[in-house]
Amino acid sequence: MNLRRIILALLLSSAVFSCHARTDLNERAEVRQFIDDMVQQHAFSRSELEKLFREVELRPDIIAAITRPAESKPWHAYRPIFLTNERIRDGVAFWHEHEAILNEAQQRYGVAPQYVVAILGVETRYGRFRGRHRIMDALATLAFDYPPRGAFFRKELQQYLLMTREETIEPLSLSGSYAGAMGTPQFIPSSFRAYAVDFDGDGRRDLFGSVHDIIGSVANYFKVHGWINGATITVPAQVAGDDHKPLLAAGLKPHINAGELASYGITPRWNITASAPVALLELEGDKGAEHWVLFNNFYVITRYNRSPLYAMAVHQLSEEIRKAREGRTPLAQIDVPLQ
Repeated sequence: MNLRRIILALLLSSAVFSCHARTDLNERAEVRQFIDDMVQQHAFSRSELEKLFREVELRPDIIAAITRPAESKPWHAYRPIFLTNERIRDGVAFWHEHEAILNEAQQRYGVAPQYVVAILGVETRYGRFRGRHRIMDALATLAFDYPPRGAFFRKELQQYLLMTREETIEPLSLSGSYAGAMGTPQFIPSSFRAYAVDFDGDGRRDLFGSVHDIIGSVANYFKVHGWINGATITVPAQVAGDDHKPLLAAGLKPHINAGELASYGITPRWNITASAPVALLELEGDKGAEHWVLFNNFYVITRYNRSPLYAMAVHQLSEEIRKAREGRTPLAQIDVPLQ
């Protein structure tokens, strides 16, 4: 082995070691300030928090993961990740197995089963892949070692500690995504505290083991954010010229009436009620730009995950699961014309 290879091997060994090295976070001023705030504002025990942070491990691999999310891909590369035969087939099976609970959630919250099933399919493949990172490690890493979103993740770390105290959970016991999302529906701590429900009535909100709570919590999330039962999600459209571009810059929240679309050179593929509030989305398809007219319920899906790619994947997966369950689309034929 030549000298260059020896040096490279040593550097790699050092990097691997550093990824798993544990230091006492109590030595850092920003962590001490965080502990002070939790003691003063929420009556936590200082000694217990100091003990907890001595066990926390900062993870450079989490920083690497959050800087290359799947949502950075173009739509034509993002879509095939989620619209697969296997995910559709598993969605049909999940719906069949838990139909009674899904129907109960629809009655209470007004959210059709296909959308709850699709969320769980996109998030964790119906609970199979919930994440491998300790939530405390992920949130602490992002709170104190990721300046672009440090303030956000310090708030989520605060919410996590409040959540674990309320739910009587050991903070180091839970694992989830690199961004601190947890359970089958991948709620971040603030979402857990605000929207998780005890749908099975056992006195606990369990997003890991209770299918009732998992389904009910997703449906409740949608309801609280303004889901309209049975309403249209999105409609493909054609555009002419450049007059539509200001609508793209205006964002995903419906902000004009559908009757105004023609004046922007936009022609929906399906008839739309003129008074319906809408927005416009452009996606990068494999054959060029695709345009979609968005309605309120699409915007609600983006409250779960702000990416329009995510929301479109949830919508299209929900439709494929529904059609497969109804026997309208053979599972081997899931390619959906996008426009």
